[in-house]
Amino acid sequence: MSESDTTAVPEAVPALEATDAARALLAAIVADHGPVLLILSGGCCDGTAPMCYPEGEFLLAPDDLRIGAVDGAAVYLPAGLAPLWQGGLTLDAVPGRGGGVFSLDNGREAHFVARSAVCLKP
Repeated sequence: MSESDTTAVPEAVPALEATDAARALLAAIVADHGPVLLILSGGCCDGTAPMCYPEGEFLLAPDDLRIGAVDGAAVYLPAGLAPLWQGGLTLDAVPGRGGGVFSLDNGREAHFVARSAVCLKP
């Protein structure tokens, strides 16, 4: 296998935290759907929106990294995005509908967002 065929794995995965709002939204989704996982989308339409799927119904890519869990729900991101989140990732939820049509938070009048201390303005 050539070097171009491999994905570099970061030395450390980003620290993961979750707000009370994210935990509440996650609890409501789990109550309706059972165990779930979250993955930061790397897609063209959703940017890096955290997407929520029933556990076992989303096919993870070989380079998706498990960066932790929030209240039992595993959280993943593509390995290529890991260096961009080395400052840490906070899972949050905000009012309004998100853009993730297939995510289980769709239609709930709240949606998940990923926040980074690196991107916060003073």
